[in-house]
Amino acid sequence: MVSTKSTLLALAATLTTASAAGNARVINHCPFPVTLWSVGGSISGPSTLAANTGTYSEPYVRDPTTGGKAIKITRAPDGLYNGSPQLNFAYSLDGATIWYDLSSVFGDVFAGKKLVVADIAGTCPSIVWPTGTNPGGSQVKACTSSKDIALVLCAEGQW
Repeated sequence: MVSTKSTLLALAATLTTASAAGNARVINHCPFPVTLWSVGGSISGPSTLAANTGTYSEPYVRDPTTGGKAIKITRAPDGLYNGSPQLNFAYSLDGATIWYDLSSVFGDVFAGKKLVVADIAGTCPSIVWPTGTNPGGSQVKACTSSKDIALVLCAEGQW
């Protein structure tokens, strides 16, 4: 299996940056597909990430209605609308700072699977859920908004 850090570096090398703001990314290393929606004042999606290789990216934006965005991830294709457990990777762009966090609602969709939120270079504070559930304490972190922050699903043995 390709390491998550190698995947992040390869993904970064293939992208061109059109602005100083970075991107929120999701990388699916799980052996099952997941579905996600980008939610702020409106809902974008769904997007399905393939098992083991699926990726998603969106440039940071400041949502005019909510101030931030939540990338909501479920295992069910219609999970946003049927009360399925969901993982929320949220961010808020505040000028030169990107605030980000991880939370779950309606249950723990990734129980037993390691979750990591980090930047490619490892210079931003990371969020690690070793068993796919909130380990407790504040999960809110901040970094410079020029950095891409990625949520890696099923990151076992890679961080």
